[in-house]
Amino acid sequence: MKRSLVVSLVVTVVIAVIFLAATLGGGWSPKLGLDLAGGSEVVYKPARAISPGQMNTTINIIRNRVDAAGASGATVASQGGNVVVQFPGINDPQRLINLIGETAQLYFRPVLCGAPAYAKPPKGTTPPTQLACNPQYSTSAANLSVNTSTGSPSNQIPPDPTFTNVPTTPPSSDNKDQPVVLPAGAGGGIYARYVLGPSQLNGTAIANAQAQFDTNSSQWVVSYNLTGSGSPAWDRVAQANFHAYLAIDLDGVVESAPLIQPNQASFTSFQGKGQISGSFTQSSAQTLALELNYGALPVPLKLLTRTTVSPTLGKSSLKAGLAAGIGGLALVLFYTILYYRVLGVVVVAGLLTTAALLWAIVSALGHTSMNLTLDLAGVTGVIVSVGITVDSYIVYFERLKDEVRSGRSVRTSVDRSFKGAFRTVLAADLVSLAAAVVLWLLAVGTVRGFAFFLGLSTLLDVFTTFFFTRPLVILLGRNERITHARGFGVARGLAIGGETAA
Repeated sequence: MKRSLVVSLVVTVVIAVIFLAATLGGGWSPKLGLDLAGGSEVVYKPARAISPGQMNTTINIIRNRVDAAGASGATVASQGGNVVVQFPGINDPQRLINLIGETAQLYFRPVLCGAPAYAKPPKGTTPPTQLACNPQYSTSAANLSVNTSTGSPSNQIPPDPTFTNVPTTPPSSDNKDQPVVLPAGAGGGIYARYVLGPSQLNGTAIANAQAQFDTNSSQWVVSYNLTGSGSPAWDRVAQANFHAYLAIDLDGVVESAPLIQPNQASFTSFQGKGQISGSFTQSSAQTLALELNYGALPVPLKLLTRTTVSPTLGKSSLKAGLAAGIGGLALVLFYTILYYRVLGVVVVAGLLTTAALLWAIVSALGHTSMNLTLDLAGVTGVIVSVGITVDSYIVYFERLKDEVRSGRSVRTSVDRSFKGAFRTVLAADLVSLAAAVVLWLLAVGTVRGFAFFLGLSTLLDVFTTFFFTRPLVILLGRNERITHARGFGVARGLAIGGETAA
């Protein structure tokens, strides 16, 4: 019996020490949430009513984008029909916010002709409504007459002045089935604006994309692989626009308008691969690759609110929470040692063991797909759980005291009293765990963090009570020297108030 008690005690301590040492050695620590580490929270509202399935798709796409952008500890959830995104500790939150709400609608459109920069039409004049290019300004393959040796057009065709007073098509009116007038991207292009025909292919043909630095051109490009059905579709589009410009229209902006195979005399298949080139920076190339990888959102999102928490405020909240927790814990431990003497030391040792396990588990979960973060609500849940854990010790010790008062010795009471006390502890912890589960299932936001940490701490309390507290108290109660030590023994702790221990 003694051997099994020692084994249980030692194994529990070793597990706690090994887990704690492994997380500390790996440089892991609990990931702090928005209110502790600082960061931003944004709330998006769908432009129209969407189904639960569409909402789940939207959340998954946003979560993929955020994770791929390296935003550690970010959370994405639906709340009241809106999408709530939290990301702590981000150096450039605006870039991530732009990436989250981006629809990433990609079209491949033929370039009909170039258009000058927009100028407001004179009073009394009406700009043309039909987007038809004059033949001499058409950027057809015949007009361009590409020189395959140089890879450039023999004829430099100027923009069609007819479109000077034609306004640019807004992104909201970027209809794939209609011709449009779109501006060049931030890096510029052949023309200030482009007159484009209807879309001949969209971004769903792309399987995956990756930002790369092209050493030949010394520019950032986006290389992509096409899907099984997208590869022949792209070949058909490319062949139809051979030796002509094909514009890459991303959300109403022409990111690039390359010539199709300008160095080849005849068309050849792309073999399922392609490359988007333009005046990309590393950041813009990576952003475009992310958008292509994770697709278009099923519905446009409108930014409702943005809340920013400074790291200074987060640290202040963390210090205040820790100060409150440590102060309360110190008072509890001081009282238990004063009241229960050596049994109070058992409480301290048990809490340290639970804390080591809790630290290791929370740190490890923060580096898994669960991406668990510790926020102020979670800290509150941990502090509340300390009271629940200490209650478990008090239930055991008071039951032990009752056994001793009835005339039994400490040696025979330690084991007997635990059986009754553990039933009470288990019932109380199950009630606490049930409350945590209900909160987790029904609540949203930070309340779920409180529920999770309360439930986790409650489970650890059951574990340490049975495998740590029980064997340690029984071993102390069977040791005569510790039991009857003057002023600090087990008997003295159980005889508070003038009673004597048998």
